[in-house]
Amino acid sequence: MIRVIYKIVPKSLWDEAKTRGVFEGAAIDLTDGYIHFSTASQARETAARHFAGQTDLLLVAVDVERLGEALKFEPSRGGDLFPHLYANLDLGAVLWEKPLPLAPDGHQFPELDA
Repeated sequence: MIRVIYKIVPKSLWDEAKTRGVFEGAAIDLTDGYIHFSTASQARETAARHFAGQTDLLLVAVDVERLGEALKFEPSRGGDLFPHLYANLDLGAVLWEKPLPLAPDGHQFPELDA
């Protein structure tokens, strides 16, 4: 069972969310009507596909159990099930946030929990 999901987010956007006490989503999330997340096995590919070359990013780890029924795992890339949150993210569900530095070979991830 997946216990932790991840959100890659620009630091400036996350700082705004911390000021407000809630994360409403990035532009793509607002357009799609849900907040996009990745599992530990999906996060690196998400970074490569959607955040290539971007600096000043954070990786935010979120406790799945704190999200309730608003979290749905739905098919996306290649039929893989991706976590989508149909609500704002209460920052109380956040386990940690860490920088996601960019190196010549892509973003450098910390150790991830499944």
